[in-house]
Amino acid sequence: MRVIPVFALLCAALAAGAEEPVPTVLGPALDLTHAFGADTLYWPTEEGFVLERGSEGVTDAGYYYAAHRMRLAEHGGTHLDAPRHFHEGGSTTERVPLERLIAPAVVVDVREASAKDADYAFRVADLERFEAAHGRIPDGAALLFATGFAARWPDRLRYLGTDERGPGAVAKLHFPGLDPAAARWLVAKRKLAAVGLDTASIDPGTSQRFESHQILFAAEIPAFENLAALDLLPPTGATLIALPMKIAGGSGGPLRAVAILPGAK
Repeated sequence: MRVIPVFALLCAALAAGAEEPVPTVLGPALDLTHAFGADTLYWPTEEGFVLERGSEGVTDAGYYYAAHRMRLAEHGGTHLDAPRHFHEGGSTTERVPLERLIAPAVVVDVREASAKDADYAFRVADLERFEAAHGRIPDGAALLFATGFAARWPDRLRYLGTDERGPGAVAKLHFPGLDPAAARWLVAKRKLAAVGLDTASIDPGTSQRFESHQILFAAEIPAFENLAALDLLPPTGATLIALPMKIAGGSGGPLRAVAILPGAK
């Protein structure tokens, strides 16, 4: 087993832990996760997050005790898309390598274009402009797109483009995502660990075939969706730690994502 040299970063993140709303800057760490609760956004065809209250209170023995149950789909809130999600032979959740979940973060700012066009598709030209300004996207990087849509969370209408539910609502979705041509360019020209963004899908909301999912996942590149606070990250220099629930045979799962900011010791 190969040990990834991020132990010091993990310790810094754990030492900085606190219970605060996102976005939370905790010394060297930034929380990129929307909390799971009754207002968590899911795909229109999925039931939302449900916390079933169980035991809570002082027991007959005199000590406090709380234990609840939860119901949730794999794909909703801040979560991982494992390659199996859109590729039959792809890795399931528990088989996604740690090298793809803990990686240098490269953040492409597409907020201006996304604000003008909710259906904006990130293009090869966006990637080339980024590299002209910040250098080549390095091998093994987690490529993140900051659209600014995290600020709309959890307003279903503003975030997803529709507040309707059910299969018919899927055709009414509007949010930015990765153009399939850019996905093909990334697979052919760069060696990414993962791709992530602050919207509900790697593909734009108007997509009906989810081609960017198919292209990335056939290349074993997982995705992180519904991330928070990407606009607070620098273009380069941060480290992404995106650890999902380790679900055997899963196509994805709820994710706790944080970034270790540059200069962390």
